[in-house]
Parts: sequence; C-alpha cells; structure tokens
Amino acid sequence: MRSMIEDRLLIWRFKRGSRDALRRIYEKYKNDLLKLAVSLVTDVNTAEDAVQDVFVSFAQCGARIRPAGDLRKYLITCLANRIRNRRRDQQRHETIGLDGADGLVSGFRRPEQWAILNEELRSLSRALAQIPYEQREVVSLYTQGDLTFRQIARIQNASINTVQGRYRYGMAKLRSILNGELKNETGG
Repeated sequence: MRSMIEDRLLIWRFKRGSRDALRRIYEKYKNDLLKLAVSLVTDVNTAEDAVQDVFVSFAQCGARIRPAGDLRKYLITCLANRIRNRRRDQQRHETIGLDGADGLVSGFRRPEQWAILNEELRSLSRALAQIPYEQREVVSLYTQGDLTFRQIARIQNASINTVQGRYRYGMAKLRSILNGELKNETGG
C-alpha cells in the first residue's frame, strides 16, 4: 500500500515536470523489469534495450499516463507488450541467444555468491529458452512479474484457462529440463 501511495506521488510530481520523480521511478523498477525481460528474451542486451524503450516511452507519454492501480504492474505489462512486438518484428531476421547472461548479476558483495547465482541464471535461461514463448511469458509474468492469471490473459489476449494451462505445461517442462541438467551434473 505504501508503495502505491509513493508511486502516485511520483507520477503526480513527474506530470508536473519533476525529473527527479522520473529518475526515482526508473531506479525503483529497473531491476525488476530487467530480470523479467531477461527471462522473456534470454539475452541481456535485448532485455536492457526493451527496458530502456519502456522507460523512454513512459517519459514521452508523461501527460497521458494513468496507470490503473499498481505502477509496477503497469510497467511490467508495457514491457511484456514491447517484447512481444519486438519478437514479432525480429522473428524473421534473427534468433534469440543466451549471449550476455553474465552481465545481469552484479550487486553481490562476494565473488562466490556472484558465481553461484550467475550459474543458476545461466541454467534457468537455458531452460527457459527451450520452452515455447507463450509458456515462457506466462511463467515469467506470473513468477517474476507477480501478475495474476487474469492479468496475463488480458496481455496475451487468451482465456484464463489457456493461460493456466500454459503455466502448468511450462513449469512441468522447466522442471524436467532442470532436473535433467541436475542428473547430468551429478552423473546420475
């Protein structure tokens, strides 16, 4: 609740020309959006571009911004739509790679924490890249974006049952892929 009040105040200040308010919104949500974007596109550079595009668009539409409710969920929805549009545009020209997954994790103090998390991120990115995009999007929006199945259904223009099915199938495939990797690493 406190965060929503802060967000409304930030939006109010931003609409009245405060660059500090826009900067605060960016700082508050950039990491959440970046993590989500990486899980959707499995490429840090593309993810960073998509997040930057969302904030540039947000800044340019200042007077018209009226997020209904939660600013974080509004930005997540914008990001999901931006990535889906980019994906459609680029599908003919290039494939999505895992290059750059190393650069995402940087806020840890000890090198061993960074190394463990970096390897976990790579494993998860590899696994996510192996499931169909619609399932990857549902899993990512639900687990990282904290969106409900109803909200995801609106984004994907699909029924709630379809979205729930995509989630179930996606999670089952991820478990299978990740369990297979674990067995291969332990020699089982």
